[in-house]
Amino acid sequence: MKIVVLLGAPGSGKGTLAAELAKEPGVRHLSSGDLLRAAVKNGTAAGVKAKAFMESGNLVPDALIAEMIEETVAADASTEVLLLDGFPRNVAQAEILAGMMARTGLSLQCALLLDVPDEIVIRRISGRRVCPKCGAGYNVDSLPPRVEGVCDACGAGLITRKDDVPETVAHRLAVYAEQTYPLIAYYREAGALVTVDGSGDDLAAKKRDALGKIR
Repeated sequence: MKIVVLLGAPGSGKGTLAAELAKEPGVRHLSSGDLLRAAVKNGTAAGVKAKAFMESGNLVPDALIAEMIEETVAADASTEVLLLDGFPRNVAQAEILAGMMARTGLSLQCALLLDVPDEIVIRRISGRRVCPKCGAGYNVDSLPPRVEGVCDACGAGLITRKDDVPETVAHRLAVYAEQTYPLIAYYREAGALVTVDGSGDDLAAKKRDALGKIR
């Protein structure tokens, strides 16, 4: 099994691309949140440990997240490429992951960065609209409602979430840069970083580009 670390800013479309890639045979998308929930639900050895931390209100240690990934890999013989989303988030976690892979004989295929300029990310996220009544989502540029400001499904007025206003988005990007840029540099120095241009709207083209780099 080959490991691919997914990197991308909030609003870069990383989750959408990962979902498309996971439709390919032998490719699996594994987010850190899904990993944690599944381990706890299934009562794995690492999941039992993680549950104790969660119930006490503490963060699950990085090494325990790596242990959950190891459990998942050991129980999954059909996956050829595992897309890791949300872990590692920093260099310390990347080194923990590298240690786990060396111990288990796994290999890092690459760190795949979906690269999108900040101004495009801000426009994408600040253009989001959501229906407070039925939860339907829209975007003023890429997925507008039939009537401006009105939900197609139920007719309620659409709203902008507080974390989608431009000022908040800019702050989220600053946090991302502080935490993730050193990780990007880490994988670049290791010769493992590959980039997909995420600025356009052609998802099929992004998928083709990404598949050529993770296979």
